[in-house]
Amino acid sequence: MIADDHAILRAGLKQILMATDDIEVIAEAQNAHEAMKLTTQLNPDVLLLDIAMPDRSGIEALKYIKKDNPHTAVLMLSMYKEEQYAVRALKCGASGYLCKQSASNELENAIRVVAKGKKYITTEVAEILATHVETETAKPAHELLSDREFQTLMMIASGQSVSEIADKLSLSVKTVSMYRTRLLEKMQLRHNADITHYVIKNNLDA
Repeated sequence: MIADDHAILRAGLKQILMATDDIEVIAEAQNAHEAMKLTTQLNPDVLLLDIAMPDRSGIEALKYIKKDNPHTAVLMLSMYKEEQYAVRALKCGASGYLCKQSASNELENAIRVVAKGKKYITTEVAEILATHVETETAKPAHELLSDREFQTLMMIASGQSVSEIADKLSLSVKTVSMYRTRLLEKMQLRHNADITHYVIKNNLDA
């Protein structure tokens, strides 16, 4: 099953998979709500899940899906660099993480690997995981954030206002402001400019 809010990308992925003999696309979802609903109904072997969905983050959807459908292997798709979300996704139950830029080359193999119950780890992700294990005792400040707080951090760093973030995430301005306040407190930062500086300094920018 493919879950992505971009119809053109879904069509492209489906076309790639239709050329195989052993992989069948049984459904498509255009947002996280549809992905969660259809996964429960259809119980697919593998779910390709975009990490940046319009109604809620792919990480949130991943947690819900793995709770109700533990046997469905979830392969996360993202336009973001591996170091931003790969470890977070794998910790939340993902079977693998693919950047959309390289998905066309790795997709078929990745699906076959996770369908067997194994983890699909690229060389880039393996290096990040190794570094993460080495430095786990001294976690960087952004590792203390919840998924929503981290998402808010990244969106603020990209120059988006609280109202713009609220609109894109279908949340109230008050809720997003709360996430901003929490992340500032946890990271001991004061202003949006501090957030942007932190993201750049720690190479989190896309």
